[in-house]
Amino acid sequence: MMTKAFAENGAHKVYIIGRRREKLDETVKLNPSVIVPIVGDVTSKESLCEVAEQIEKDVGYINLLCCNSGTMPPPLGADSSKMSIQDYRKKCLESKTEDWNQTYATNSASIFFTTMAFLELLDAGNKKGNCPGRNSQVLVTTSIAGFLRQPQTLSAYGSSKAAATHLIKHLGSALIPYSIRVNGLAPGLFPSDLAAGLIKNLSSEHDATEKGAVSKSFIPEERLGKPEDVAGTVLYLASPAAAYMHGNITVLDGGRVNMLPGSY
Repeated sequence: MMTKAFAENGAHKVYIIGRRREKLDETVKLNPSVIVPIVGDVTSKESLCEVAEQIEKDVGYINLLCCNSGTMPPPLGADSSKMSIQDYRKKCLESKTEDWNQTYATNSASIFFTTMAFLELLDAGNKKGNCPGRNSQVLVTTSIAGFLRQPQTLSAYGSSKAAATHLIKHLGSALIPYSIRVNGLAPGLFPSDLAAGLIKNLSSEHDATEKGAVSKSFIPEERLGKPEDVAGTVLYLASPAAAYMHGNITVLDGGRVNMLPGSY
Protein backbone atom coordinates (compact mmCIF):
# COMPACT_ATOMS: atom_id res chain seq x y z
CA MET A 1 0.00 0.00 0.00
CA MET A 2 2.78 2.43 0.89
CA THR A 3 4.88 1.53 -2.13
CA LYS A 4 1.96 2.11 -4.48
CA ALA A 5 1.12 5.42 -2.84
CA PHE A 6 4.63 6.79 -3.24
CA ALA A 7 5.23 5.33 -6.71
CA GLU A 8 2.02 6.84 -8.10
CA ASN A 9 2.40 10.24 -6.49
CA GLY A 10 5.68 11.70 -7.62
CA ALA A 11 8.46 9.71 -5.95
CA HIS A 12 11.62 9.65 -8.09
CA LYS A 13 12.53 6.15 -6.91
CA VAL A 14 11.07 3.76 -4.38
CA TYR A 15 13.42 1.04 -3.18
CA ILE A 16 11.69 -1.98 -1.66
CA ILE A 17 13.58 -4.52 0.45
CA GLY A 18 12.46 -8.03 1.30
CA ARG A 19 13.63 -11.62 1.61
CA ARG A 20 11.30 -13.05 -1.03
CA ARG A 21 12.22 -12.10 -4.58
CA GLU A 22 8.86 -13.23 -5.97
CA LYS A 23 6.99 -10.81 -3.68
CA LEU A 24 9.29 -7.97 -4.68
CA ASP A 25 8.85 -8.68 -8.39
CA GLU A 26 5.09 -8.74 -7.94
CA THR A 27 5.18 -5.29 -6.36
CA VAL A 28 7.46 -3.88 -9.06
CA LYS A 29 4.69 -4.47 -11.60
CA LEU A 30 2.77 -1.58 -10.02
CA ASN A 31 5.27 0.90 -11.53
CA PRO A 32 8.45 -0.66 -13.00
CA SER A 33 9.95 2.72 -13.89
CA VAL A 34 9.95 3.86 -10.26
CA ILE A 35 10.04 0.80 -7.98
CA VAL A 36 13.44 -0.85 -7.48
CA PRO A 37 13.55 -4.27 -5.76
CA ILE A 38 16.45 -5.34 -3.54
CA VAL A 39 16.64 -8.70 -1.81
CA GLY A 40 17.61 -8.16 1.81
CA ASP A 41 16.87 -9.20 5.38
CA VAL A 42 15.96 -6.52 7.93
CA THR A 43 16.92 -8.86 10.78
CA SER A 44 20.51 -8.97 9.49
CA LYS A 45 22.74 -5.99 10.21
CA GLU A 46 25.15 -7.08 7.48
CA SER A 47 22.36 -7.37 4.90
CA LEU A 48 21.01 -3.92 5.78
CA CYS A 49 24.44 -2.33 5.39
CA GLU A 50 24.90 -4.03 2.01
CA VAL A 51 21.55 -2.69 0.83
CA ALA A 52 22.44 0.81 2.02
CA GLU A 53 25.75 0.64 0.16
CA GLN A 54 23.94 -0.42 -3.02
CA ILE A 55 21.56 2.53 -2.81
CA GLU A 56 24.43 4.88 -1.99
CA LYS A 57 26.17 3.81 -5.20
CA ASP A 58 22.94 4.14 -7.19
CA VAL A 59 21.58 7.53 -6.10
CA GLY A 60 23.66 8.61 -3.10
CA TYR A 61 20.81 9.70 -0.81
CA ILE A 62 17.27 9.08 0.42
CA ASN A 63 14.65 11.47 1.82
CA LEU A 64 12.34 8.98 3.53
CA LEU A 65 13.02 5.63 5.15
CA CYS A 66 9.97 3.44 5.86
CA CYS A 67 10.47 0.67 8.42
CA ASN A 68 7.48 -1.47 7.56
CA SER A 69 8.43 -5.08 8.26
CA GLY A 70 6.34 -7.15 10.61
CA THR A 71 5.69 -10.69 11.74
CA MET A 72 3.08 -12.26 13.99
CA PRO A 73 3.80 -15.50 15.88
CA PRO A 74 1.12 -18.07 16.72
CA PRO A 75 -1.30 -16.73 19.37
CA LEU A 76 -0.90 -17.94 22.94
CA GLY A 77 -4.49 -19.13 23.13
CA ALA A 78 -4.52 -18.24 26.81
CA ASP A 79 -7.11 -16.09 28.58
CA SER A 80 -6.45 -15.42 32.26
CA SER A 81 -10.05 -14.32 32.78
CA LYS A 82 -11.32 -17.81 31.92
CA MET A 83 -8.55 -20.15 33.11
CA SER A 84 -7.18 -21.36 36.41
CA ILE A 85 -3.72 -20.12 37.28
CA GLN A 86 -2.33 -23.64 36.72
CA ASP A 87 -3.87 -23.94 33.25
CA TYR A 88 -2.88 -20.42 32.35
CA ARG A 89 0.74 -21.00 33.32
CA LYS A 90 0.85 -24.28 31.39
CA LYS A 91 -0.65 -22.74 28.26
CA CYS A 92 1.67 -19.73 28.28
CA LEU A 93 4.75 -21.91 28.73
CA GLU A 94 3.81 -23.76 25.55
CA SER A 95 4.88 -20.69 23.58
CA LYS A 96 8.36 -20.90 22.08
CA THR A 97 11.19 -18.58 23.04
CA GLU A 98 12.31 -18.54 19.41
CA ASP A 99 8.92 -17.11 18.38
CA TRP A 100 9.39 -14.25 20.84
CA ASN A 101 12.98 -13.66 19.75
CA GLN A 102 12.10 -13.64 16.05
CA THR A 103 9.13 -11.33 16.60
CA TYR A 104 11.22 -8.79 18.48
CA ALA A 105 14.01 -9.08 15.92
CA THR A 106 11.61 -8.26 13.08
CA ASN A 107 9.19 -5.85 14.74
CA SER A 108 11.52 -3.92 17.05
CA ALA A 109 15.28 -4.45 16.71
CA SER A 110 15.13 -4.18 12.90
CA ILE A 111 13.91 -0.59 13.23
CA PHE A 112 17.05 0.41 15.10
CA PHE A 113 19.46 -1.35 12.75
CA THR A 114 17.65 -0.24 9.59
CA THR A 115 17.73 3.37 10.74
CA MET A 116 21.43 3.21 11.57
CA ALA A 117 22.31 1.49 8.30
CA PHE A 118 20.58 4.27 6.32
CA LEU A 119 21.53 7.18 8.58
CA GLU A 120 24.15 8.72 6.28
CA LEU A 121 21.83 8.40 3.28
CA LEU A 122 19.16 10.34 5.18
CA ASP A 123 21.77 12.95 6.06
CA ALA A 124 22.73 13.13 2.39
CA GLY A 125 19.08 13.74 1.56
CA ASN A 126 19.08 16.75 3.88
CA LYS A 127 22.25 18.09 2.28
CA LYS A 128 20.88 17.60 -1.23
CA GLY A 129 17.94 19.85 -0.39
CA ASN A 130 15.62 18.35 -2.97
CA CYS A 131 12.64 18.41 -0.57
CA PRO A 132 12.31 22.08 0.37
CA GLY A 133 10.69 22.83 3.69
CA ARG A 134 11.14 19.42 5.32
CA ASN A 135 13.96 17.35 6.74
CA SER A 136 14.67 13.70 6.03
CA GLN A 137 12.40 11.33 7.92
CA VAL A 138 12.18 7.80 9.26
CA LEU A 139 8.57 6.55 9.19
CA VAL A 140 7.97 3.47 11.32
CA THR A 141 4.94 1.19 11.07
CA THR A 142 3.96 0.07 14.55
CA SER A 143 0.44 -1.17 15.35
CA ILE A 144 -2.63 -0.40 17.41
CA ALA A 145 -1.80 -3.72 19.09
CA GLY A 146 0.97 -1.91 20.93
CA PHE A 147 -1.66 0.13 22.79
CA LEU A 148 -4.16 -2.62 23.65
CA ARG A 149 -4.21 -3.88 27.24
CA GLN A 150 -6.92 -6.53 27.37
CA PRO A 151 -5.67 -9.83 28.90
CA GLN A 152 -6.23 -11.62 25.59
CA THR A 153 -3.68 -9.38 23.85
CA LEU A 154 -0.70 -10.63 25.85
CA SER A 155 1.70 -11.77 23.15
CA ALA A 156 5.06 -11.21 21.53
CA TYR A 157 3.36 -9.22 18.77
CA GLY A 158 1.67 -6.59 20.90
CA SER A 159 4.64 -6.06 23.20
CA SER A 160 7.07 -5.91 20.27
CA LYS A 161 4.91 -3.21 18.68
CA ALA A 162 4.81 -1.30 21.97
CA ALA A 163 8.61 -1.48 21.97
CA ALA A 164 8.65 -0.17 18.41
CA THR A 165 6.39 2.71 19.40
CA HIS A 166 8.66 3.75 22.24
CA LEU A 167 11.74 3.33 20.04
CA ILE A 168 10.31 6.02 17.78
CA LYS A 169 10.48 8.44 20.71
CA HIS A 170 14.06 7.48 21.52
CA LEU A 171 15.26 7.66 17.92
CA GLY A 172 13.43 10.93 17.38
CA SER A 173 15.37 12.49 20.24
CA ALA A 174 18.69 10.86 19.37
CA LEU A 175 18.64 12.09 15.76
CA ILE A 176 17.82 15.73 16.55
CA PRO A 177 21.49 16.80 16.11
CA TYR A 178 21.36 15.47 12.54
CA SER A 179 18.01 17.10 11.67
CA ILE A 180 16.43 13.74 10.91
CA ARG A 181 12.81 13.31 11.98
CA VAL A 182 11.27 10.05 13.22
CA ASN A 183 7.51 9.45 13.18
CA GLY A 184 5.27 6.43 13.45
CA LEU A 185 2.07 5.05 11.99
CA ALA A 186 -0.01 2.69 14.15
CA PRO A 187 -2.58 0.99 11.90
CA GLY A 188 -5.54 -1.02 13.05
CA LEU A 189 -6.97 -3.85 10.95
CA PHE A 190 -6.26 -3.67 7.23
CA PRO A 191 -6.53 -6.54 4.72
CA SER A 192 -3.03 -8.04 4.57
CA ASP A 193 -1.21 -11.36 4.80
CA LEU A 194 -0.26 -10.55 8.38
CA ALA A 195 -3.82 -9.81 9.51
CA ALA A 196 -5.51 -12.59 7.56
CA GLY A 197 -5.80 -14.84 10.60
CA LEU A 198 -7.62 -12.14 12.56
CA ILE A 199 -9.85 -10.97 9.75
CA LYS A 200 -11.19 -14.46 9.00
CA ASN A 201 -13.00 -14.35 12.35
CA LEU A 202 -15.24 -11.55 11.10
CA SER A 203 -18.73 -12.78 10.30
CA SER A 204 -20.09 -10.67 7.48
CA GLU A 205 -21.69 -11.15 4.11
CA HIS A 206 -20.09 -7.95 2.89
CA ASP A 207 -16.63 -6.76 1.94
CA ALA A 208 -15.06 -6.12 5.34
CA THR A 209 -13.75 -2.75 4.13
CA GLU A 210 -17.25 -1.50 3.35
CA LYS A 211 -19.28 0.54 5.83
CA GLY A 212 -21.50 -1.63 7.99
CA ALA A 213 -19.46 -4.82 7.60
CA VAL A 214 -18.05 -4.65 11.13
CA SER A 215 -19.81 -4.04 14.44
CA LYS A 216 -19.61 -0.45 15.68
CA SER A 217 -18.74 -1.82 19.13
CA PHE A 218 -15.55 -3.26 17.60
CA ILE A 219 -14.60 -0.52 15.15
CA PRO A 220 -16.67 2.70 15.33
CA GLU A 221 -16.17 3.29 11.60
CA GLU A 222 -17.82 -0.12 11.04
CA ARG A 223 -15.24 -1.38 8.56
CA LEU A 224 -11.65 -2.44 8.09
CA GLY A 225 -9.16 0.01 6.69
CA LYS A 226 -8.79 0.50 2.95
CA PRO A 227 -5.59 1.00 0.93
CA GLU A 228 -6.56 4.62 0.35
CA ASP A 229 -6.69 5.18 4.11
CA VAL A 230 -3.02 4.26 4.35
CA ALA A 231 -2.11 6.02 1.10
CA GLY A 232 -3.59 9.34 2.15
CA THR A 233 -1.94 9.17 5.56
CA VAL A 234 1.58 8.28 4.41
CA LEU A 235 1.47 10.86 1.62
CA TYR A 236 0.55 13.47 4.21
CA LEU A 237 3.34 12.35 6.54
CA ALA A 238 5.85 12.51 3.68
CA SER A 239 4.67 15.91 2.47
CA PRO A 240 5.58 19.48 3.49
CA ALA A 241 2.23 19.61 5.34
CA ALA A 242 3.69 17.26 7.99
CA ALA A 243 7.12 18.91 8.16
CA TYR A 244 6.47 20.03 11.74
CA MET A 245 5.79 16.48 12.97
CA HIS A 246 8.59 14.82 14.92
CA GLY A 247 8.30 11.92 17.36
CA ASN A 248 4.60 11.61 16.61
CA ILE A 249 2.54 8.40 16.49
CA THR A 250 -0.42 8.59 14.10
CA VAL A 251 -3.10 6.06 15.02
CA LEU A 252 -5.09 4.87 12.00
CA ASP A 253 -7.60 2.33 13.28
CA GLY A 254 -11.13 3.62 12.70
CA GLY A 255 -11.49 4.19 16.44
CA ARG A 256 -11.02 0.52 17.32
CA VAL A 257 -12.08 -0.17 20.90
CA ASN A 258 -12.18 -3.96 21.34
CA MET A 259 -10.34 -7.11 20.42
CA LEU A 260 -11.81 -9.27 17.68
CA PRO A 261 -13.73 -12.14 19.37
CA GLY A 262 -11.84 -15.41 19.08
CA SER A 263 -8.67 -13.82 17.74
CA TYR A 264 -6.50 -14.68 20.75
